[in-house]
Amino acid sequence: MKNTIFSIFKYLFYFSFIILLILYLFPGSLIGYFLYGNLGTQPDLISNPIGTSINHLIFFFYLSILGFIFRNNQKKFINSFSFLFLISIILELFHYFIPNRAFELNDLYANGLGVMLAFLMFKFFKKLQN
Repeated sequence: MKNTIFSIFKYLFYFSFIILLILYLFPGSLIGYFLYGNLGTQPDLISNPIGTSINHLIFFFYLSILGFIFRNNQKKFINSFSFLFLISIILELFHYFIPNRAFELNDLYANGLGVMLAFLMFKFFKKLQN
């Protein structure tokens, strides 16, 4: 049973990572296209003062939680804090070069904050467990 749950988290992590790469590296907003028929429109998941950056925070938090759960059982670099934090920076920097995308400092902060919050939460629960 434990191996089945572990496999689900593993495949969910890899699937989510591939989705992240597609969404980040596509020239335009695929989600905006599917929801509004416009590649230039970014959807807001939650109305907030930082705009679409909340989308970044939520997805990187989600991806990091999956990665840390997966990493808890297998010590692989792709699931590590260093990798996830580095990829959160690199992917946002790619927006300098991808047409119809724009680098935004708030998105960069939100990416990193999502990874950091997941890391701190995971460490906290791991400490409670011990």
